[in-house]
Amino acid sequence: MTSLRSAEGSVGGQGLRAFLVIWLGQVISIIGSGLTGFALGVWMFEETGQATPFAMTVLFATLPRLLLAPVAGSLADRWNRRWIMVLADTGSALVTLGAIALVMTDRIEVWHVYGIALLGAICSSLQEPAYLASIAVLVPHEHLGRANGMVQAAQAIDMLLSPMLAGALFGVVGMRGIFLIDIATYVIAVGSLLVVAIPQPQRTTSVDDPEDKWQDLTYGWRYLWARPGLFGMLIYFALVNFFLGTIGALSGPLVLSFAEPVVLGTVQMASGVGMLLGSVVISAWGGPRRRITGVVGAIAAASVGILVMGLRPSGVGVGAGMALFLFFIPIASGCSQAIFQTKVPLNAQGRVFAARSMISGSMMPIAYLLTGPLADRVFEPRLQPGAPWADGWIGRLMGVGAGRGIGFMFVIAGVFLMTASLLAWTHPRIRHLEAELPDVEASVTAPVA
Repeated sequence: MTSLRSAEGSVGGQGLRAFLVIWLGQVISIIGSGLTGFALGVWMFEETGQATPFAMTVLFATLPRLLLAPVAGSLADRWNRRWIMVLADTGSALVTLGAIALVMTDRIEVWHVYGIALLGAICSSLQEPAYLASIAVLVPHEHLGRANGMVQAAQAIDMLLSPMLAGALFGVVGMRGIFLIDIATYVIAVGSLLVVAIPQPQRTTSVDDPEDKWQDLTYGWRYLWARPGLFGMLIYFALVNFFLGTIGALSGPLVLSFAEPVVLGTVQMASGVGMLLGSVVISAWGGPRRRITGVVGAIAAASVGILVMGLRPSGVGVGAGMALFLFFIPIASGCSQAIFQTKVPLNAQGRVFAARSMISGSMMPIAYLLTGPLADRVFEPRLQPGAPWADGWIGRLMGVGAGRGIGFMFVIAGVFLMTASLLAWTHPRIRHLEAELPDVEASVTAPVA
């Protein structure tokens, strides 16, 4: 059977080269955004000294990905994916220009950072389904695990280089200069998209009337609901992401509670090393034959790193735990992505991937809303000297003082993450989903869900 990749001339070297060009542009853009994020994060903690603003920022950066997911997925299957990514990167550059204006006029405040995160996330939510769905039409199935590992490696490179570069550049060019560098990286990302072609799967249905448009928006949900193994895996991911939300919102406050910002930069660099190594492993390896084993096993192993992070107020301990945690995340993510790319038709991947993101990330806003207030008002006060938990087993396990309440939250998250992984593995539809669902042909026809 002739595949879409063959028909569009993107098979083999040509498609792989196009993917590499796009990937490199996105790596550079991600590093620029990482510089801005690191600088704003340190500024915010110095301004407030609390964990809640961190959590709120992550919340505003997450909500658009959930609320706009159906629209973004539908657009990725209906419109030209390359131009969607171009427009999204251009929008992100305009958001950064607005941030520069606030900094140059000395008017930037905490609520402005929330707005920057919100608008940037809107652009990212439009880009992500188009980017992920493009991988499957550019990269042959047998190399999807490696390609997804490279996508994870981009985030690892960001975590490794951005803190180091931000620390070095902040004293030389200041926050304004960092923002200008961020804009330059967006220009490079857009340029990389303009020099390649991305095949667009042919649509087989019309969405001209309101009823068809509604069917189009809900297609991803219906597709997943009709396949209990995939849907069950997403429920597992939702539970996992609830606890990962705690890590994302509180890792910065945890380190800054006992160390200077330079230590936070070092911890983030160690995190990047761990994630980069994990990405290299999955890129070279491609994952186990049964990819679901890689998903659940890697997440269970990552939970050990979370436990290590929370146990002691040590930059070395937190850095080692974060590196261990993030070593396994690319392996789990690469295996998961490859499962969906081989089980979902090419011309439905935008909508299905968007629904996947919406379901798996549905618990993260709840985590972000809860973690800041829980850290500031419940866990931290109760592990101060003379506080209720200080003299009991919790105090003996965790120690007392600044950051110990947040550390205890990490320990709880690690235990629950391991428990969730065990429950997922005992679910037969999740464990056997690869055997139950056949691989899709790289064709333009998507079965009705």
